[in-house]
Amino acid sequence: MSSSRTIREHEVDQPRPIYTVWEITLRCDHACAHCGSRAGPVRDDELDTAELLAVADALVELGSREVTLIGGEAYLRSDVYQLVEHLAKAGVRVTMQTGGRGLTAARAQRLRDAGLAAVGVSIDGTAAVHDRLRASPGSHDAAMRAIEHARAAGMVVTSNSQINQLNMHELPAIAAELEAAGVLVWRGQLTAPMGRAADHPEWIVQPYMVLEIIDTLAQIQAGASARAQARGASEMESFRVTLGNNLGYYGPHEPLLRSRPDRRDRFFPGCQAGRYVLGIESDGTVKGCPSLPTAPYQGGNVRELSLEQIWDSEAIRFTRDRSTDELWGHCASCYYADVCRAGCSFTSHSTLGRRGNNPFCYYRADKLRKQGLREVIVHARAAPGSPYDFGGFELREQPWSDLPPPAGRRSLPVVTS
Repeated sequence: MSSSRTIREHEVDQPRPIYTVWEITLRCDHACAHCGSRAGPVRDDELDTAELLAVADALVELGSREVTLIGGEAYLRSDVYQLVEHLAKAGVRVTMQTGGRGLTAARAQRLRDAGLAAVGVSIDGTAAVHDRLRASPGSHDAAMRAIEHARAAGMVVTSNSQINQLNMHELPAIAAELEAAGVLVWRGQLTAPMGRAADHPEWIVQPYMVLEIIDTLAQIQAGASARAQARGASEMESFRVTLGNNLGYYGPHEPLLRSRPDRRDRFFPGCQAGRYVLGIESDGTVKGCPSLPTAPYQGGNVRELSLEQIWDSEAIRFTRDRSTDELWGHCASCYYADVCRAGCSFTSHSTLGRRGNNPFCYYRADKLRKQGLREVIVHARAAPGSPYDFGGFELREQPWSDLPPPAGRRSLPVVTS
């Protein structure tokens, strides 16, 4: 799940955690088969209420403007209302990302009364596929009801979809369902092989499939824009399709799917983890982005260090200190290397074992297609089974064809570490 959003560098004077995604509990009322954090049972050592409020104050001091609460399910903590109110009164925009199974009308209204501004409800397919991914019959219907409850409470409602091989061909149907339900923004992101999703390598999209996925999302956006124009609706109040930070990059649809109605020239600015984005786990572990695997990227724990100290730690500030020297594979010689820096760090790392080379790229896949080639990932290592863990894949090139490589011509392996 990544709910991290793109922050334009010129919007701020210096790196600071403008946008924070905060997992306040690992307790969940789902046990989703693609969950990156393997949520379900509560952690034994989650921050208590006083610690939550202290961290909230530290975020305000560091300059956070928006905090998205996640889990597990954030609403399963009884003190979530107190935390929302505390942050909102300090001038922070507070939002929540949820699977929606238990977001009742009463909970939605109480969250709104506490100061919650927006809710993002995850919809990962039409009913059958969604319920399979969420490992919970009836989950899809409950999530659609959550959208109704949040809208009725007066909150802005968005939706995220993790795109994988189970649902990539359902994108038009998902979009139609969400638009009809009154969702304002729909964000597509790739299911990355982290957590439980790492246990299902067959679900992870192949790199060349990004072309079809993004072309489809662009067609959906064009249709939504045409319908809005026909009825004279404001674009700010109409259904909009956007790309998550691990889906891209630099193809012909980049401005359409990365921009906002008030800003038409946006493009992916590179990974913002630890630059303008921060992630906090429920035991107080801090990372530069909530989706990053924990072991390689933890900068410290708020019980041991101040948030200010952690913010300037080496593990957190890697995007501030990095250069193109760490890029490898096709990314090392890419035209966009100076800006992109191999796209989403967590997706690259959880797939290939280190960042710096990202095959899930429209520009790259299209360039290879013109050469008659495509990249595929082949599962090589299982994940150990802990929250935010990952296994590994090998990256290979093969002829662009729906058939296996011809006899006598082997796919060429690419060194991954």
